Amino acid sequence: MATPTMVPVELYLHSPAEYEPDAEYVDGEIELRPMGEYDHSTWQQAIERWFLGHLKDWNIRVRVELRVRVSPTRYRVPDVVVFDRGRPVEQILTKSPIAVFEVLSPEDRMSRVMVKLGDYEAMGIPAIRVIDPATGAIFRYESGRLESVVATAEQLAGGRCSIDWEQVRALLDA
Repeated sequence: MATPTMVPVELYLHSPAEYEPDAEYVDGEIELRPMGEYDHSTWQQAIERWFLGHLKDWNIRVRVELRVRVSPTRYRVPDVVVFDRGRPVEQILTKSPIAVFEVLSPEDRMSRVMVKLGDYEAMGIPAIRVIDPATGAIFRYESGRLESVVATAEQLAGGRCSIDWEQVRALLDA
C-alpha cells in the first residue's frame, strides 16, 4: 500500500494552478475532486441562478466552487455555497456559510461524500444539500444522515432564505 504524500497547507493554498478548483485539502493530503459533467454543471448553474435572483432581498452572496476552511486542517470546495453578504469578503471562507450544495458526479463515492458532509456539519453550516443529477433526487444532510427532500420548496437557515426546487429544475436548461 502506497504511503500518501503529506503536503503543507501553505503549499496547497499557494499553488492554485496545481490544486484549484479540483482538489481539497484533508489533514495534509490532497484529494482530487471528481470532474463534473454536463448534468453536474447544469445543476450547479441552476442553483447559483436561483440564489443570484435573491442576493439583495436575502443579503447573501453565492459562489460556485469557493474554498471553505471547515477546520484548520481541512479545506473543502462545495459545488455551490451561499453566505452572508454582511460579513467581510474572505478569499477562502472561514466563517460558517448559510448553505452548501453538493452535486454528485458519477465518480463520487458515498463514503467520501459523507465525510465531506460531516465536515460541513462540524463547521456549523445549517443547510447542507446533496443533489443526484442522475435521478433528480435531493437530500438534506443532518446529524450524520441523508434524508430525501420531498417538499418542492424549503426554508433554509432558519428562514433567512429559501429554495424552490421546482423553479431550480425549470432553470436546468433555461
